[in-house]
Amino acid sequence: MSAYPNQTNSPPQTMGSTNTVFITETRFDPSYIKTPPGIMKIVVIVLNLLGFICIQSSAFWNNGRGVYFNIVAHIGLWFSGILLLLYLFHIVEKYHKFKWLVIEMIVCGVIAFLYLIASTIVVAFGSAAYSAGGFFGYLAMVVYGADAFFKMRAWRAGELAQGHRVMTKQTHVTTPPALP
Repeated sequence: MSAYPNQTNSPPQTMGSTNTVFITETRFDPSYIKTPPGIMKIVVIVLNLLGFICIQSSAFWNNGRGVYFNIVAHIGLWFSGILLLLYLFHIVEKYHKFKWLVIEMIVCGVIAFLYLIASTIVVAFGSAAYSAGGFFGYLAMVVYGADAFFKMRAWRAGELAQGHRVMTKQTHVTTPPALP
């Protein structure tokens, strides 16, 4: 019980605000490769290249099935490669008003669906090199799908594509009124 009737023994009230800090200068930061999104981008680049090499090494690379698979592999390779460079040089942070997570989520989902179709077509053809390419295509489909899922979760949580938020807390102490 407090000595004064209008005074409570409640803890101090805290009010917080969130500030977002963006460093807009272009700089090279290789530590992005060690993060889970960076690892996923490296993995899909390798899988795109392996699938492309398998289809190209086949005797049937110039038929419609092989050409379609190679188009999907090139779309994935260029998309992931360009984004990897944008993240490595912090250009994504420079253009922070652009909805990077939404664009990445949509494109990764579309590429995963295209890989489902392309890999199924080349595996059904029956050539050994096509089957190997289809295997790498299925692996790329899984990684692109997982990346799209993680981008969706990050977007829903309100996370940034690159950069960080700084939480600032201010403590307000309530004092009792003066005695008469």
